[in-house]
Amino acid sequence: MSETIHVPGGRDVRGTLETADSDADSDAVVVACPPHPQQGGHRGDERLVAVADELTDRGVDCLRFDYGPWDEGRGERGDAARAVEWAVERYDRAGLFGFSFGGAVALLTAAEGADVEAVSALAPASGLPDGSDVTAAFEEIPVPVQVVYGTRDDVADAAAVADRAREFEQVVVELDADHFFVGQAGKVAERVADFLVPWVRPDDSR
Repeated sequence: MSETIHVPGGRDVRGTLETADSDADSDAVVVACPPHPQQGGHRGDERLVAVADELTDRGVDCLRFDYGPWDEGRGERGDAARAVEWAVERYDRAGLFGFSFGGAVALLTAAEGADVEAVSALAPASGLPDGSDVTAAFEEIPVPVQVVYGTRDDVADAAAVADRAREFEQVVVELDADHFFVGQAGKVAERVADFLVPWVRPDDSR
């Protein structure tokens, strides 16, 4: 099941909440950040949908959202933070995921104190237009991190983010893929869920 959500906070941020495929209400949720909105990124992105489907199959809800008006990364991080706040008011535990621009947003939002158990970034950009340095964020992220990237990515400098994650002994997954993981959305979703589900549903998965 899915429902449309308006995330409060002063900006027009709307999302789709996908609920888990089970009879009981889920006590866990993952907030999913879309890729660059000025390059067509939105909450219906194939990779976000695949991750949401995999999570709900495993008993975890997923909130995919669209950013408010373009703000070079500042407002978008705020949107992610408000989405997490909305989630933790309703769920016991939350995780954070993002793809490309959204991967950078997820990592920076975690570094800025979002109340999440873990964060997964798929092909994250190494910086945002507002000058934010994603590689520096690892010094401030207090939770487990996963970086998934394609070895043939020629769009984002995700390898630099992956190298930084390794320095901090975080989880790095390399796939033989380009930036968009063409034909591999299902594989990506499995890897992301394998990482996030044990953190947001520890009683069931760890």
